[in-house]
Amino acid sequence: KVGWYNAILQPTFHLPYPDDTLAFVVLSTPSMFDKALKPFVKKERLKIIRDPVDQCVSHHLSRVKEKFPDQKVDVIFDYEILPSRKPKFLAQTAAHVAGAAYYYQRKDVKLDPWGKKKIYGVCIHPKYGGWFAIRGLLLFPDIQVPFLEQSAPVDCVSTEEKRIELLEQFNFHWQNGRYRDIIEVKERYSEEQKAYFATPPAERFRLLGLTQEAQ
Repeated sequence: KVGWYNAILQPTFHLPYPDDTLAFVVLSTPSMFDKALKPFVKKERLKIIRDPVDQCVSHHLSRVKEKFPDQKVDVIFDYEILPSRKPKFLAQTAAHVAGAAYYYQRKDVKLDPWGKKKIYGVCIHPKYGGWFAIRGLLLFPDIQVPFLEQSAPVDCVSTEEKRIELLEQFNFHWQNGRYRDIIEVKERYSEEQKAYFATPPAERFRLLGLTQEAQ
């Protein structure tokens, strides 16, 4: 429910819907690369003019909207920002309140070892660890769900030591991706997918075999 999200954030980040409004957080799993992105690029290669992943997600979520012709469906993507440069929604907070993934933050560590350093939080999924992404929010403004019960996210990094290790790895060594494997995972990115996301965005077109003209 939108109200779960709004309740824990400052008013500047609130979503402008009644508290009981139904919302879905959309995640992409490791298999998205082979099952969605590569077929999309193959089929739409001449129409890809910005980030291929963003366009692929947009394509699939617009197809979801088509499945509900009698409903108003609002979509907010993870990359969208307001004129103030703030994100349109806080993806990790949304994932946490929806019970999709646990958002580990500095406040989850009792004996904080970081002093005055800025420490960013990170979501961990009970099945995929850090090998997933939060892609968007689907909102159904005309559907109110007052009796929907909130499910807590799975606290899969439950020890103090592991939480410190997770936040250390994510904040200071994120390039090596070790934070993603903080728990035993069922599935992770393929080597091809890792190479894709490790490549600077401007060079990813070449990796996908897209021409300069398409770029």
